[in-house]
Amino acid sequence: MDLKAYLDAVSAADKAVHDKRAEIDELFKAGKKAEAMALKPALDQCKADLDAANQLYVSMRDSAANGSNPSSKAPAGANVIEVDEDDLTIGMSTKDIQNYSILRLVNAVSESQKGNPRALDRAGLEIEASAAMAKKLGRNPQGVFVPWDIQIAPMAMRGGALRARNDQSMGDPEYGGYLKQTQLLTGSFIDVLRNKMVTRQAGVTVMTGLVGDIDIPKKTTGSTYYWIGEGSSPSKSDMKFGQVEARPRTIGAYLQLTRRFLKQSSMDAEMMAREDLAACIALGIDEANLHGKGVKNQPLGVQYMTGIGSVIGGTDGAVPDWADIIDLETEVSTDNADTGSLAYITNTKMRGVFKKASKVSGQNGFVWEDGEMNGYPAYATNQVKSNLVKGSSGAVCSAIFFGNWADLVDCFWAGLDLLIDPYTNSTSGDVLITALQDVDVVGRRAVSFSAMLDAKSS
Repeated sequence: MDLKAYLDAVSAADKAVHDKRAEIDELFKAGKKAEAMALKPALDQCKADLDAANQLYVSMRDSAANGSNPSSKAPAGANVIEVDEDDLTIGMSTKDIQNYSILRLVNAVSESQKGNPRALDRAGLEIEASAAMAKKLGRNPQGVFVPWDIQIAPMAMRGGALRARNDQSMGDPEYGGYLKQTQLLTGSFIDVLRNKMVTRQAGVTVMTGLVGDIDIPKKTTGSTYYWIGEGSSPSKSDMKFGQVEARPRTIGAYLQLTRRFLKQSSMDAEMMAREDLAACIALGIDEANLHGKGVKNQPLGVQYMTGIGSVIGGTDGAVPDWADIIDLETEVSTDNADTGSLAYITNTKMRGVFKKASKVSGQNGFVWEDGEMNGYPAYATNQVKSNLVKGSSGAVCSAIFFGNWADLVDCFWAGLDLLIDPYTNSTSGDVLITALQDVDVVGRRAVSFSAMLDAKSS
């Protein structure tokens, strides 16, 4: 059995996902939003088919590796990595997940560090879970591990308070309208983290629950077509594959909890602590996706990738206009990379510029309208730098990015590590928490992105 057939199935499924995304993008560009949204179930099915093809390939590849299928041979550089998150759980029951509390863990560890020998007894479940996670990962935490079971478990599994909220009316503030923003928290810690990332909203691919270094495959060359005469045969062409490496890089999120807050045991307090940690980590990853330099333990972000398209405003920068937006798109389309999750990302300063800028002087229609530019989704976040320097401009230039964000992969390794410090602010009773998360950013194809790095607001 040749594994190439299974890899071909993966490639075909991957192409189906890209084609369906392209079809949806075209409908959005044509202003047919309802028709585009109607294709979402079909896109979800394509993604499911791709997952199934990946899983089948991995199963057959592993069989070949362990000798159960000795006739199988894996093509070089074509590893498709899929992670079964269930393999990383420690088997916590629903009851244990419901009873787990980060705040109780923080209280117990901080009291223990202050000299209370029995403090850890109050967090027996949490301490035992940390030990089990350490055994699962084969390494010890710097502080205590939050197990994978808790990171992927929906918050709604814990207690009844949140479920009661979900039954409230969202239209009337008195009966639940003020709680609308808390609905995001019905997801797991991982979901909250991902949804806090603007680049994720733009379509960045996320892999979670990783263990050890991984190689992400990419196709470097495709099949070649020929015009042939009668009785002739086309020349043989082969797909070639490469790999981009992902390895754990650690980001630290800092949170300070007051003594009174730590004494709370409500669901609201628990959720707030988790969301603050997730939001802080998300901000750091968002910035790394865009501006990571790839040095000093940072991932490599889009700005510093070799081979992305470039749009130049001027010697000292320039106020961007409609032509610059078209040029950003053209840089990507010239390399046949204008498929997938295409979107613009810039900062709020540039959004203000574009909302006031006409596409054509003296005519109706602004560059940024209804959350879109040139028919593509546009996102604004102050994670995008506005202090870049071009020529003699000074630190006043902003970045504008465009691309297929699905070709940017955020890789998360299992195990959220909490360092608990009750000493630094001991006089006030506050406890400082540093959450350590292993993550990396991988660009599958640099040509999928373009950037203007000298945009000025005036």
